[in-house]
Amino acid sequence: MFGHLPETSDRAIRTGSWSAPAACTSRGGLRAAVCALLAAALSLAQAPAEARHQHSRPHPRPVAVWPPEIPNGQYMPVGWAEVAGWSDDDQLAAFKAFRASCKPIAAQRGPASDAKPLGGSLREPCLLARTADITDQTAARAFFERHFVPVRIAKLGETDGFVTGYYEPVLDGSRTPTDVYTVPVYRRPSNLFVRGVSQGAVGLPNKGEVFRKIGRRKLVPYYDRGAIEDGAVAGRGLELCWLKSQTDLLFTQIQGSARVRFEDGTTLRINYDAHNGYPYTPVGRILIERNIIPKEQMSMQRIRQWMEDNPDGANELRRQNRSYVFFRAVDLSDQDEAVGAQGVPLTPGRSIAVDKSLHVYGTPFFIAADLPLESEQTTTPFHRLMVAQDTGSAIVGPARADLYFGAGAEAGRVSGRLRHAARFVMLVPNSLDPSTRGRTMPLPEARPSAKIARLFPQAQQPKPAGDQKSAQPPSAPPANPATPGAEAAKGAPPAADSSKRLAAAAAGVPLPEARPATAPELRPVPVRRPHRHRRHHRRWHWAR
Repeated sequence: MFGHLPETSDRAIRTGSWSAPAACTSRGGLRAAVCALLAAALSLAQAPAEARHQHSRPHPRPVAVWPPEIPNGQYMPVGWAEVAGWSDDDQLAAFKAFRASCKPIAAQRGPASDAKPLGGSLREPCLLARTADITDQTAARAFFERHFVPVRIAKLGETDGFVTGYYEPVLDGSRTPTDVYTVPVYRRPSNLFVRGVSQGAVGLPNKGEVFRKIGRRKLVPYYDRGAIEDGAVAGRGLELCWLKSQTDLLFTQIQGSARVRFEDGTTLRINYDAHNGYPYTPVGRILIERNIIPKEQMSMQRIRQWMEDNPDGANELRRQNRSYVFFRAVDLSDQDEAVGAQGVPLTPGRSIAVDKSLHVYGTPFFIAADLPLESEQTTTPFHRLMVAQDTGSAIVGPARADLYFGAGAEAGRVSGRLRHAARFVMLVPNSLDPSTRGRTMPLPEARPSAKIARLFPQAQQPKPAGDQKSAQPPSAPPANPATPGAEAAKGAPPAADSSKRLAAAAAGVPLPEARPATAPELRPVPVRRPHRHRRHHRRWHWAR
């Protein structure tokens, strides 16, 4: 399902310039002649090698690996007509979500800071999207088809990916503890430390080791969920608000954000800020393994119902998931959507959370599946272009996504039913496709034979009548006589006579002026050598 695409034209992938070096462009003198002779010798050495290389390759040699490799993933480039449901979707809604992601992408300066497969390739289509005047579905679809290539993607050895759903809970709460609201929502503690990340940073990584600082130097693992629920960080002024139950807090931590409504009618918006360093353990999986809820009946609603019916069992079940999330208050109105990990507002039905270690925020994915959107008993065809704008600690793999459905109880019911297989098509920017890049890649300058002729006009010197063939520039003998240059190769001088070849190549180069003749009355002064050779040297030197 993956491999190389045919290479682009040899002419398109050459690099460098054929123009003559600046140091060799003077019109006269010994230096110009030496440079010209060296250039002729170099061309003679390269031409046969290039000809042999072109004629000895029976098959095209790949010049790039495409699509870009994602760990543990497999790929298959497809045509737009092969993307099931593509023509039925409303790409205008997806384009608006994509353009929202383009704001931070277009603002980046310099190369991408990470080594993800797509790297900074989204910058070019993002710059175009931010200036494009697209107001209808047809134009939006044409934009994606013009600037992206569809690539079917799945985990290695599988054909489908996997999707779940998430939403923003709307909960009742209080600014102060009461008999009803007894569960605190904590902000990040000051003694929580992530190696290599500033403690003042907003939104610490949701994976990796997290430490608790003791004194100035000592680092130990942070408190787990059980210790925090028992009051390990209580009484330090970290409470943002108070909720009714630990179950409400658990599902808020799973979703990563919430709207907390107070009795006075105001609302507090909270968002993920940090975690305690322990891996997330799905409580639903534990219930399945203990044969409490069948796998085919598992949903968020079933988990919540079981916890409400079994408060003691719920306390023990929650502590199996040692991960704990801390929040921060965000300045958003009730009309604003939650902000994802990319830093842009999420779009219900168009935003997804992906594995941020593999994918770049802003990447479009077309997801096709049959999902229970209306009820648990029926499924609805789901074919939508969505944009990666968020992440989650449980979202792992190349074809794994969490679909965002908005805020409120209904969005929660839809999200809680989703645990389904889906087909993923990743939209790869054209700048990563070598066949597309070859059509717009700037070509090197042509061989400057005419330019050299202008710089070095033919010397007006008579040539011997029998030396006409040797005056022609030699070229390499090709394997096929019909190849251009074969006629010139027939008249080339023998390869063994290198001095004649060089003379022939430099026939059009002006020669330096002749050295002035030595006066007849001047005789060379003998060079003194060691005594044992002096007599022999004098006898040879004067015997002419």
